[in-house]
Amino acid sequence: MICISTDSSSSFFLMSRVWIYLLSALCALLSPGIHQVEGMEVFTSSELEAVNGTNVLLKCTFKSTYPLSEDRISVSWSFKPLGQTVEESFFHYQQKSFPPTSGLFKDHAVWSGNVIKRDASITLQNVQFTFNGTFSCQVRNPPDIQGFAGEIILKVVSKVTISEIAILAIAVGGSIGLILLILIIYVFVRLYIRNKKDMSLEMDEQRSKDGVL
Repeated sequence: MICISTDSSSSFFLMSRVWIYLLSALCALLSPGIHQVEGMEVFTSSELEAVNGTNVLLKCTFKSTYPLSEDRISVSWSFKPLGQTVEESFFHYQQKSFPPTSGLFKDHAVWSGNVIKRDASITLQNVQFTFNGTFSCQVRNPPDIQGFAGEIILKVVSKVTISEIAILAIAVGGSIGLILLILIIYVFVRLYIRNKKDMSLEMDEQRSKDGVL
């Protein structure tokens, strides 16, 4: 019984030492990768609205922790139609643009960015209702890689809907109009009171003259 207990204890310590060595080796392997790989930050609007038949800019900017170089930076745009789960790449940029030569976005997608200025935008010309869906912008600047793509939900409509900016403009315009109306009423009331006072003084003076006579 004593021998069995000793063997079990020795096996336990041996396994513990093996796990410690394995964990140390794993950390040593992973540590260089953690220092070398940085996250690319990509910024896009969450939603856009465009009128059918017009042009719309899909704005995409990025931030990299490594120096920017034309020959290293690559940009990819992909599209996922509304209600679908499959995403398809349709536009690529590296040193020059590679617009689609076939498919849904042929003659519709043009490069509008400048990677040295951290701009990876494209413009969709003559947008169609079939463009409703999610557009993803992915940027790479090795060894800086991107963890998540910037996503824009595009809504193609037949006419412009009232946006928050339009509502704000209407509210501000209405407030300014109300203030002007109040000022005009105030001026007219002041003039009316002044004229009435002047007329009253004239009548008093006339009565005084009549009394003297």
